[in-house]
Amino acid sequence: MSFDPSVVRKDFPIFETEARGKRLVYLDSANTSQKPRQVLERIQLFYETENANVHRAVYELSEKATAAYEGARAACARFIGSESARSIVFTRGTTESINVIRFTWARENVREGDEVLITEMEHHSNLIPWQLLAGETGATLRHLPIGDDGRLRLDLLEDYITDRTKLVSLSLMSNVLGTINPVRAVADAAHAVGAKVLVDAAQAAPHLSFDVNDLDADFLAYSSHKMCGPTGAGVLYGREELLEEMPPFHGGGEMIREVWADRATWNEIPYKFEAGTPNLAQAVGMGAAVEYLETLGMDAVREHEMELTAYALERLAGIGATIYGSRDLSQRGGVVSFNLDGVHPHDMSTIVDQEGVCIRAGHHCAQPLMRRLGVPATARASFYIYNTTEDVDVLIDAVEKSKGWFA
Repeated sequence: MSFDPSVVRKDFPIFETEARGKRLVYLDSANTSQKPRQVLERIQLFYETENANVHRAVYELSEKATAAYEGARAACARFIGSESARSIVFTRGTTESINVIRFTWARENVREGDEVLITEMEHHSNLIPWQLLAGETGATLRHLPIGDDGRLRLDLLEDYITDRTKLVSLSLMSNVLGTINPVRAVADAAHAVGAKVLVDAAQAAPHLSFDVNDLDADFLAYSSHKMCGPTGAGVLYGREELLEEMPPFHGGGEMIREVWADRATWNEIPYKFEAGTPNLAQAVGMGAAVEYLETLGMDAVREHEMELTAYALERLAGIGATIYGSRDLSQRGGVVSFNLDGVHPHDMSTIVDQEGVCIRAGHHCAQPLMRRLGVPATARASFYIYNTTEDVDVLIDAVEKSKGWFA
């Protein structure tokens, strides 16, 4: 199964616009993806024909809204191989999902002397919450190192996962290196000592086919806006028995069963974690994004990005770029961070923007990783379903122009 990216591109209205008077070349999907017409129209349809609050009324319009909202939940469960929609909590995105675990499961289970393990390649969203938790509890935060090839040092796993480890939280795919991490190997080691495993799948979900059961994840988080859906929506997956045991995250309407003046009991999962009126249209839009990607086929998405990444790596190497991360395409996704001698990434990004090319430059919310790489920042091109080899060629031409500015 495969698709033609030039045809897929026509589903995205933004590519009918120009950037700096030139054809828009959008290579920043790791930051946020563009949205297909199918998702935009589904959100508009919700507001035009289904808009009402959910779970709280018996009139027909509310029942239609609830069906659309819960249909999106079922789609999000199916997308990651979860057998039950009860395991899917809607959040505002991966960052909030990780913080839900910090404020609920971790506060109940992590104590002074315990350890939380993350990796050297984590996004700040999977670092700062655990720094804060360590400061609150007296637990120790540890970082599993990476090798010079940008892959985890699994040979050190026994030194870093011990009987003091309570939680291991790691990304399935790095937003800087593109590294696809061997989550199951880490999960097996963690579970052997009784630790739980949280997977940050913000970068992986838009690009890879995976199953939470195969990963053996206790918790997993992903975001709508990186996978063709709207902003302000995301998913926290949790094993049902863990969600049942955890206290609520927010207090308010919907997350309660009965309320008295001095006490309350909680709703069933997942609603126990969804206080207040949720992001209804955004959740429905996320469900539409899942269905859009399923129509393309995630294996086809992965195949397309491997081909595009291989082409980009070859072309960047050809102009003397320093490329970070493994060159093994089976171990990396469609994210390529690079630098050119004598050209600061911020300058490069500004210059290529004049050619209609959108790339990101900076520390990519991964400053400890930048220090490990020995650089203050990198340029980053990230590819998706609507990108073509022609986009890569435009990028290369634009990057070479940036070299000329500082020759």
